[in-house]
Amino acid sequence: MKTEGFTFCGQGETEISVCKWSPDIVADRKAAVILVHGMAETAARYERFAAALTAAGFAVYALDLRGHGRTAKRAENMGYLGQGDGFEMMLGDLRHLHGMVREENRQDLPLFLFGHSMGSFLVQGYVSRYGKELKGVVLSGTAGKFGWLLYPALAIAAVEMKIRGRRARSRLLNRIIFGGFNRQFRPNRTAFDWLTSDAAEVDRFINDPYCGYTFSTSFFRDFFLFLLKIHTVESLGAIPRDLPVYIFSGDRDPVGRNTKSVLQLIRMYREAGLRDVTSTFYRGGRHEMLHEVNREEVANDILCWLHEHC
Repeated sequence: MKTEGFTFCGQGETEISVCKWSPDIVADRKAAVILVHGMAETAARYERFAAALTAAGFAVYALDLRGHGRTAKRAENMGYLGQGDGFEMMLGDLRHLHGMVREENRQDLPLFLFGHSMGSFLVQGYVSRYGKELKGVVLSGTAGKFGWLLYPALAIAAVEMKIRGRRARSRLLNRIIFGGFNRQFRPNRTAFDWLTSDAAEVDRFINDPYCGYTFSTSFFRDFFLFLLKIHTVESLGAIPRDLPVYIFSGDRDPVGRNTKSVLQLIRMYREAGLRDVTSTFYRGGRHEMLHEVNREEVANDILCWLHEHC
């Protein structure tokens, strides 16, 4: 596997950092995969998964989203997406990388989009605009509609942002959103037991300075508004009917409400007319199935789906 990094100028002149992993022989590339990571983590956490993909002939690209990792550069920038609509800017950054991947590879090379957690919601929004340009989509640690709860959370974010400023970190919203995730895993060893049952992986997350921080008031405001947009009838109706979608989740993932919200998303896609929506639920699995104890099984299942759709 060849590993390299590069940057590009994203929305608002922000320098976006990208990890790229490639098969050793260029001619062996059978497809490309763009990975979109989750909230409060980085592209680098996907290197092990990228190794499995490149060994199977896939070129892999993963950007550090704005407010994350090497794109953030300094600790004070982590969790803050910048001036303007942060999620629209992240979509613009993803669109830019999409174009770069197309230019770097032959035009008929199949291109897949993989999104985890927050990244899965970005992908959900992306496919309603650019789904025709993709060979397929993989969603990890995802969910459907968050319902009426988004409205009071949005009001809190708006008030906090007005009083404390766009950059202020919202411990209140962080507690509201994530505070209950650990309950079903009591007694808790750490605040992040809900991520995976593999204690070593939890500790690795906690000890990574680019992971697990609290986000800004403006981030939460933009996130809640984005979640409201992606599940409208119009947005769902704009997704190409023939776009293959693969969704996988742990059956104890609190983000997906222990599969309930994931199943809702699957129903929404099928009701919108999507003809190829498949899913896998892993018994006992938590939020990060790529870091779970059965991660090799999970990676193999993803590879099987990718091969079938190449």
